[in-house]
Amino acid sequence: MSTDKNQSCCGPNNGPDCCSPTTTDAARNDTVRGQVREGYARIAQTGSWSALQTGPDSSCGCSTAGGGCCGLATFTPEQLAAAIGYTQGELAVAPEGANMGLSCGNPTAIASLRPGEIVLDLGAGGGFDCFIAGAKVGATGKVIGVDMTPEMVTKARRNVDSYVGRTGYSNVEFRLGEIENLPVADASVDVVISNCVLNLSPDKPRVWAEIARVLKPGGRVAVSDLALLKPLPDAVQQDLEALVGCVAGAVLVEDTRAQATAVGLVNLVLNSKPQYIDAMMNWEDPLYRKIVDALPANSKPSDYITSLDVTAAKRS
Repeated sequence: MSTDKNQSCCGPNNGPDCCSPTTTDAARNDTVRGQVREGYARIAQTGSWSALQTGPDSSCGCSTAGGGCCGLATFTPEQLAAAIGYTQGELAVAPEGANMGLSCGNPTAIASLRPGEIVLDLGAGGGFDCFIAGAKVGATGKVIGVDMTPEMVTKARRNVDSYVGRTGYSNVEFRLGEIENLPVADASVDVVISNCVLNLSPDKPRVWAEIARVLKPGGRVAVSDLALLKPLPDAVQQDLEALVGCVAGAVLVEDTRAQATAVGLVNLVLNSKPQYIDAMMNWEDPLYRKIVDALPANSKPSDYITSLDVTAAKRS
């Protein structure tokens, strides 16, 4: 179940414009981006999803009652980070407020970052993973965080002085931009990371094409995201479209594989972690309780939804 409807038309017998976005598709994509931008502006202002008041105007048009897009109301950002593998040393590097509990994995760990590397974070938010990555690449490395929400970029930039004070490194910067149109030069980045963001994009093939464009030959990708193990029932999908974009916008694991492969990335490894979803149920997160109540009998969210670590490389 892919949300990228134009991709199936391409083929040797089709004209050059067959896969150009239609006006309707372009308008739909702009609407989704606007909803995501509005929701994440509110997160930047309040500090977390759980701080939001219940209402219909959060990210992706979803209600924020009891959680939100990859944000969970029943435990703290620190508890979530520890549960998905961040160490106390990593958490100590991040300035206060940079971690807003929006993670579904630890891409800086699976990226195996090395001193001196240039790292790009897609959907950097308040800079949480950027600051952790900056400490790993050191004084000779560099980290660029890109986010399309001005309030998030402002928040991240305000965190830089605290990060410099903690580490002594002036190696992290933040740029305003969309992940489908990265403000980064061709072949200029050693590693691309992202944490629970690609699912929010209405044009995922374009994001993967941008990843391939900005990577140096031999560069690496390390993405943590939400994906689907199998299509959600129609009734659940319709409900989720009005509830939470980070699930409704997710695509099948095999769609992710196909999109990354289509842009020429190699050494692709996809590690599914449905236990992340089970943990949400164990913590009685209201969002996932709502999902399970709408599923067929004897089903659970982790039968359909998973946390997915994706690693790949650009050919040398």
